Amino acid sequence: MQFDCVRADGVCGQSIELSVSTELAQVEGQALGRKSSPVLCKASEKLGDWIKSFASSQAAERNAAKEDFMSTQTQVAFERMIFRKTNARTGRHVCVTPQNSTMRHLAYGRIILNSSMPAVSFSAGVQETALICLSGRAFAKTGAREFELGQYDAIYIPRDSAIEVSTKTETDIAEFSSDVEGKYPLKVVRYAETSQDPGLKFSTGGPGSSRQLNMLIAKNVEAGRLVAGFTHSDPGNWTSWPPHEHAKMLEEIYVYFDMPEPAYGIQLVYNNMEYPELVTVVREGDAVLMPSGYHPNVSVPGHRIAFLWAMAAHRELEDRQFGVVNIQPGFDRGGSGLETGRKQ
Repeated sequence: MQFDCVRADGVCGQSIELSVSTELAQVEGQALGRKSSPVLCKASEKLGDWIKSFASSQAAERNAAKEDFMSTQTQVAFERMIFRKTNARTGRHVCVTPQNSTMRHLAYGRIILNSSMPAVSFSAGVQETALICLSGRAFAKTGAREFELGQYDAIYIPRDSAIEVSTKTETDIAEFSSDVEGKYPLKVVRYAETSQDPGLKFSTGGPGSSRQLNMLIAKNVEAGRLVAGFTHSDPGNWTSWPPHEHAKMLEEIYVYFDMPEPAYGIQLVYNNMEYPELVTVVREGDAVLMPSGYHPNVSVPGHRIAFLWAMAAHRELEDRQFGVVNIQPGFDRGGSGLETGRKQ
């Protein structure tokens, strides 16, 4: 008699043949109370060994399939959290939106203009918008009003606005936006002023984590959801340290800039405090999203890590609070290092 083993995928496995005489010998031995014949014992052992081997192989296949599934799911999630080389193209390119990422409200784009493309225009729609000039000089026009922006100057533009950005030379601008119900006043932010305000530009951190933090669209600007600024670390240092998170109130994005080759950093985003889920190399132009979790980063020795940070409040107005964070247990003996930014 032949037994064919068929796997769940329909592929036949091994076959085991037991003769009719062997089966009769088993029945006869049981009926007479005698020991099974050597032939029966050998066949039974063969069947038992095969069953164990088959069960083991099936378990291995199931585990491999599960790992592949989890790996695929993780990869899909990471693809919606990591965006590379967002500064690679001329013109206006919206790289991150709630539709293609893990963000609920926050969007990010890059506007790079030069003589080949000196101007772009677009409508804000229901989005409040913040433009931050990273280099060069630009002109931002909305309605009948036009403003010149230099390096690290910013402008907050309310929803329902027509926006035009242009340059006479070249410029690199980061664009952050978020959907809002309310309409808040337009505001130009001059870096020459914020850099002299100790509540908007300050150093924080200790040995191994010292950095300079600049707040551009924050308590100095009336807005619905957006908060934005930038951070420069000292060479080889950690930032966003101690590790903290603010997922109940704010989602966040880091956009790395001013990190010329060969500089790079390591960014972590995690809820698993023992083995972080996301650990990735970041270079100039990359962006990493933080829908939740702790998110410290570190630069390589001899180089600093620098990044724009932008947050969108989940509840308009109510959750728009800088520095309200939960510090990772075990690192919470001191403060977050963000207390200065919370003071009015």
